[in-house]
Amino acid sequence: MVKADEDAVYKQTLDLDFTGMEPQVACPHNVDNVKNVSELSKVKINQSFIGSCTNGRLEDLEQAHALLKGKQVHPDVRLLVVPASRAVYKEALQKGIIEDLLDSGAIVSNPSCAACFGGHIGLLGPGEKGISTSNRNFRGRQGSPEAEVYLSSAAVAAASALTGYITHPEEVA
Repeated sequence: MVKADEDAVYKQTLDLDFTGMEPQVACPHNVDNVKNVSELSKVKINQSFIGSCTNGRLEDLEQAHALLKGKQVHPDVRLLVVPASRAVYKEALQKGIIEDLLDSGAIVSNPSCAACFGGHIGLLGPGEKGISTSNRNFRGRQGSPEAEVYLSSAAVAAASALTGYITHPEEVA
């Protein structure tokens, strides 16, 4: 974490209140096509991907774990979990997170780009819809050009894996 010097002087300070703000989801096929999660509650998914270098951190796996532990992934959904690094994988393994995710029905892979760039585990087929914690959702990025990729937080992706549609985490907590 980067911290400012204690005697730092600022030109301006902004105080922002995000109370009541819903989780946001980037819709196909552009990262700027953003909607509130509640606006997408009717979107059924075939796959949930939690991982990649951007959102496969330990804190992301912990968010998913908190929602998935003791529950089962929806039978029509593939849940793929790919830790961002070997260190993250090992720590999640030591904390029991990996075992609990496997027990929930997740497929846990070695650290890699995986579905993020459409070259490994988790490719979407024509007409399929996936929710992903990766950082891009351009046409064809995670498989078929006819698939749709929605981008979200790990919590939204985990909640969606449980219900089979894009879901606010509060609905399954």
